[in-house]
Amino acid sequence: MTDAEWAVVRPLLPVPGWLRGRGGQPEAYCHRAILDAIRYLVDNGIKWRAMPADFPPWDRVYAFFRRWRDHLLVKEFHDRLRATVREELGRDVEPTAGVIDSQSVKADAVVGSASRGFDGGKLVNGRKRHVVVDTLGLLLGVMVTAADTGDRAAAHVLLRQVADAHHQLELVWADGGYTGSLVAYCLTVLALVLAIVKRSDDMCGFVVLPKRWIVERLFAHLMRTRRLARDYERRTTSAEVMIYWSMILLMTRRLARPHPARA
Repeated sequence: MTDAEWAVVRPLLPVPGWLRGRGGQPEAYCHRAILDAIRYLVDNGIKWRAMPADFPPWDRVYAFFRRWRDHLLVKEFHDRLRATVREELGRDVEPTAGVIDSQSVKADAVVGSASRGFDGGKLVNGRKRHVVVDTLGLLLGVMVTAADTGDRAAAHVLLRQVADAHHQLELVWADGGYTGSLVAYCLTVLALVLAIVKRSDDMCGFVVLPKRWIVERLFAHLMRTRRLARDYERRTTSAEVMIYWSMILLMTRRLARPHPARA
């Protein structure tokens, strides 16, 4: 991280328990060094044991990564950054509209058969990332499943999680794969309007569809993060956390970028 990024990140970090008087030992390494190591791994796609000597030992970095994953601290940190980005752009902290979609990616050999499958539509053997983003393209919720999991089945669970976390969410755009009983379920159970954005039959070639391009842009960013070009995680929870770390990279760079009016 640059100094400008660290100035943005530091006030938003979760406070360790030993600083709150809850006991425990202080960390042996600076949080900035640990965060830099995790960001380096996610952005460049290296193995944990291939961590450069400039960073703390790989096992200490992984222990930090695992602790933040198991205690949901990554999501807490990510949500604080998202709220800050929305405020910087003059938006309300809580979104009122979003977009849902999924992406199938190939899985590495370390991914077990219990969490991998074959997507017959995309011809991909691996996992599927189901995401909900706001109208700015910022992540609201993510769920990683086997690639043979249907979009509607995953959306039942993911949309419930997102609706519980964001009570002001009223409208969600989706593609034709989310039609059927899911529309009525969102309206009656979750109080959400699921609007289907379909591609008309008279369209030829590549056409940018309204609202759906927002989530496609997110997938393009994830694929630029080399750790996410293929699924290398043994656990689906680790795969979800890697997506959060990728979005943290994006948001910290946005916040540290000089504002056009101040330049």
